[in-house]
Amino acid sequence: MASTLAEQPALTDCTLAIDGRVATLTFNRDDIRNALSGSLIGTELVSVVNWASACPDISVLVLTGAGSAFSAGGNVKNMKQRTDVPVHEVQQNYKSGIQRIPMALHECELPVIAAVNGPAVGAGFDLTQMCDIRIASTEAQFGETFVNLGIIPGDGGSWFLTRAVGYQRAAELTFSGRLIKADEALALGLVLEVVKPEELLARAQDMARRMSYKPPQALRYAKRLLKLSQRMPLPEYLDICSSYQALCHKTEDHAEALQAFFEKRRGEFKGR
Repeated sequence: MASTLAEQPALTDCTLAIDGRVATLTFNRDDIRNALSGSLIGTELVSVVNWASACPDISVLVLTGAGSAFSAGGNVKNMKQRTDVPVHEVQQNYKSGIQRIPMALHECELPVIAAVNGPAVGAGFDLTQMCDIRIASTEAQFGETFVNLGIIPGDGGSWFLTRAVGYQRAAELTFSGRLIKADEALALGLVLEVVKPEELLARAQDMARRMSYKPPQALRYAKRLLKLSQRMPLPEYLDICSSYQALCHKTEDHAEALQAFFEKRRGEFKGR
């Protein structure tokens, strides 16, 4: 069911800004380094991702953090409280808690850009891997640090990390639990670009804005196809491609794109 701009989720620990067809969600708990647990950030992130994905007026979502960190992941102080909880309750808490984040982002039909302003560790690092594109500040650091605390990526981070950098490099990062700086993250392909801190958000939003100028339905179909390519055999995948292409050929936006091409101007698209 479609959502509207007027139905934006109510937020406490995050802020949401809309500029044209670009939505920017900022994690706003610098006091706990934007931890996803022990705050409302994780819940609000899921709500905004689901809302934006269902809103025909939004084309691209940008995620970033306020303050010194992108996200410290899990709140380590809260981990002590789990020692007396039965194991089946802990498992269910993961399913109904932080695991909603990878599911929401995996099912999101919009391009999602992470503007990584500072450290992104543990679940915060995994969150960046769940996004389609990552742009990092020179102040950013990354780490699959779960093993340092005697736990594993319960948010499914290994699934995303192996797809980002391959099994061998994912294994090294996971087994060592080490932190890497932005320049190494760029060399490993973990981020697309590294920019100065003062240029980060503007660069991410400029990229998002350029994407948002494209025909909205074609952009969503393209995102679906990228996700499907990770799990479908080629014959079935080609069948889906031809179906989506046939739908695109019949849209008003396709006709407008052709007209704009021949008239050498930017198209005016309406998502129809």
